[in-house]
Amino acid sequence: MELVIDVGNSETVLGIVDPGTLDLRDHWRVSTTIPRTSDEYGLLLRSLLRDSGISHDDLTMAVLGSVVPSATRILTETLEQIVGEAPIVVDARSPLPIRLDVDEPLTVGADRIVNTLAAKEMYGRDTVTVDLGTATTFDCITAEGVFVGGVIAQGLESGLEWLGRKTAKLPRVELTPPERVIGRRTEECIQSGVFFSAVDAVDGIVRRILEEWQREDVYVVATGGFATTIGPHARTVDHIEPFLTLYGLALAGRSIRG
Repeated sequence: MELVIDVGNSETVLGIVDPGTLDLRDHWRVSTTIPRTSDEYGLLLRSLLRDSGISHDDLTMAVLGSVVPSATRILTETLEQIVGEAPIVVDARSPLPIRLDVDEPLTVGADRIVNTLAAKEMYGRDTVTVDLGTATTFDCITAEGVFVGGVIAQGLESGLEWLGRKTAKLPRVELTPPERVIGRRTEECIQSGVFFSAVDAVDGIVRRILEEWQREDVYVVATGGFATTIGPHARTVDHIEPFLTLYGLALAGRSIRG
């Protein structure tokens, strides 16, 4: 089995993928912002695997994609101890069956790379991936596997956090779909504002991308932690795949290992 790990700025998502398929056996989300030593990561990983009935001896490969260099270093050491070999670390230098046709390819994050790789391999058509995580990213890849760039926007949590920090009298609220646009209580007003701003931002940016890209029949896929919250309400989203990044890491690892 393949252990795939996506380290984001806020959360780290881990998954177990069956070799030769993209069947996700189990997955977990843990905080990235909590500092952990290599030993602490080791205890955490072994506990998660044990609770799922998986032995570290069952792991054939570990693949790591990270936008947090400090976590990359520590997890690399941890995974080498658990799996028995160094993990495959995916970045812009990795030999993958996609081409980064942008001005500064080495600055493209691992999450954006594996999202578009997964889209190319899984859908085989011109695709926009919308990753609703700490940031909201929109990335364009052609059916032939050419990554042509995208958009990086603020994430949903940042709107809620900004209101909480900058406005003394406004309460923190949970990001859930409101029952109506016009709120009758302060909490409802905040929920409506943040939620529908996010939905309209997704639709607005996707429409601008499609108008500028000038490709026919583009497929729009939403992924990330807020994909199932925002995706169903965005009119431009064709498909929701919450674990696109994990699938992309598995595909990247197999391609690199050969």
